[in-house]
Amino acid sequence: MSHVKATLHGDVVELQLARPPVNALDPALCRELHHAVSSAISEGARGIVLAGAPRIFSAGLDVPYLMSLGDDRKAISEAWQAFFGAARALAASTIPVVAAITGHAPAGGCVYALCCDYRIMAAGDFRIGLNETRVGLVAPEGVQRLMRRVVGAHRAERLLVAGDMVDADAALRFGLVDELVDMGPEHDTAALVARAHEWLQALLALPHDAMRHTREIARAEVIEALQPEHIGLEVFVDAWFEPGTQDALKALVARLGKK
Repeated sequence: MSHVKATLHGDVVELQLARPPVNALDPALCRELHHAVSSAISEGARGIVLAGAPRIFSAGLDVPYLMSLGDDRKAISEAWQAFFGAARALAASTIPVVAAITGHAPAGGCVYALCCDYRIMAAGDFRIGLNETRVGLVAPEGVQRLMRRVVGAHRAERLLVAGDMVDADAALRFGLVDELVDMGPEHDTAALVARAHEWLQALLALPHDAMRHTREIARAEVIEALQPEHIGLEVFVDAWFEPGTQDALKALVARLGKK
């Protein structure tokens, strides 16, 4: 079953994360997203819209799945490699990518949004952020760089250390997202996705070479942030197996199981 639905709109490919109920990022979804981004570029698309489902963009890494792997370090490492592989594909995309953040976007969902060129979020009581410290994890230096790039060093420090999830209004105020779109009482994602396409088309209407080369220079630091030396995957996986981290993760899985 496909967990990433690709729809062609002229020269723009819309990629919708589609793994109910919360678009949790397991290795299969991450690898499929990586492949979908690469395919869109190789097949001549000029832009990508990355969307979620009503009320949820992505709940981040599939922690229950990861915990089910037990002490299988190889499988844990491969799962995180798949996650960061998709992040790098978004960050290094040679065509613009707009995140249509259709609802909540914690942790890994926020990381993927930060890798995009532009972020449009659903207005209302939806939250976004890097809440790793709340589940016993440390956001890698490269991920912290992505946050600092959009909200500034001091604000990033406060958000990262506290593991804060901010609502849509605060996200806009802090610069974590670029604009909000009202979804209405039915939370119809069509208006938000349409706005993402509109923004992308305006960008694509600019003189192509000038826009492309300027974008390449401007986004070099996004690509750099996700280089292996700034992620430190081995250190991250070591920390995953620390007793305190495992206790926090088990508590999270227990809370999720009660919902």
